[in-house]
Amino acid sequence: MTKIPSELWSFLEANLPTGENLIAKKAVPDLSSRVFCALDSENQRHILIHLESDDSVYNDRQSRGIQVVTRELNVHGQLPSQYLDLVCLDTAGYSGFDLIGSEIILEIVKGIRTPAEIIHYVLAKWRRFWGQIPQDLLSRNEVIGLIAEIRFLTERLIPDIGAEESVKRWRGPFGSRHDFEWQGCSVEVKATTSSRGRIFHINGLDQLDPPKNGKLFFFGVRVREEGGAEQTLPGIIDACRSLLVNDDLALDNFESALIQAGYSPHHNEEYEKLHFRIIEESLFAVANDFPRICVGNFVGEIPNGIERVEYEINLNGYNHLIKTNYSNISI
Repeated sequence: MTKIPSELWSFLEANLPTGENLIAKKAVPDLSSRVFCALDSENQRHILIHLESDDSVYNDRQSRGIQVVTRELNVHGQLPSQYLDLVCLDTAGYSGFDLIGSEIILEIVKGIRTPAEIIHYVLAKWRRFWGQIPQDLLSRNEVIGLIAEIRFLTERLIPDIGAEESVKRWRGPFGSRHDFEWQGCSVEVKATTSSRGRIFHINGLDQLDPPKNGKLFFFGVRVREEGGAEQTLPGIIDACRSLLVNDDLALDNFESALIQAGYSPHHNEEYEKLHFRIIEESLFAVANDFPRICVGNFVGEIPNGIERVEYEINLNGYNHLIKTNYSNISI
């Protein structure tokens, strides 16, 4: 993921301007010539986005810790022009400000939205995250589980039925029994790093029970943690966002689900340290001889004093239950 180098701010701090001047330097010149990092005489941090003649102006004073104004500036080496000026108003928010700047650069490089649209989109997203109770760092197992759920979205549902309906079906983060639910069908998603193959951990007696008057499917993802692998949680989230970029409602629902799942981009630097390789992804029909323990397996009622049942299933010998055609589960 693109990052604004800390050395850039150090360089600017060593050359503070005087009066109302700014000192500016391109944030990531290899990617974009339109985005600058800048400092004013009070050591206040700015991110500047150069506007072309047909770009719209934008102003925002509602975001906590950040102000956006459109200004006419004369940046050294550039002709006088208008810039969107993002100002960091809180010194405690430097890390978040850098993350916002990095995301803006990536959106500028994509060239899909105008600068004003990018600022509106990025700040709206971050307001959602800032408005929540601060999230703890997800555990390694939680990261792997979230990766698997987003992979089902990006690889199976969205290409088949579109963005808005796919994201609506992601119900696990909101406390539903199965990770994906819709009329007549549910999908439970699990990930494993087991070296023995398709070994998955099941939580509870009802996790593999089908929905009432519907079918249940099981999406199993095998991953391996490798230092040289390309897949990371932030990267997989960005890949999904790219599929939702033209649907604001789907994107908003996706961000809400991420928040409910315990994800916060404030921890992206830590999440970037975990690299995974996707070994296999398979969708199984939970029917016939699919291995599972349900309440119905007990003679009579569950014994008193039993509060929780966890177990593992081995799907290595169940290729006959793998679905190769997904059209009949996505209606």
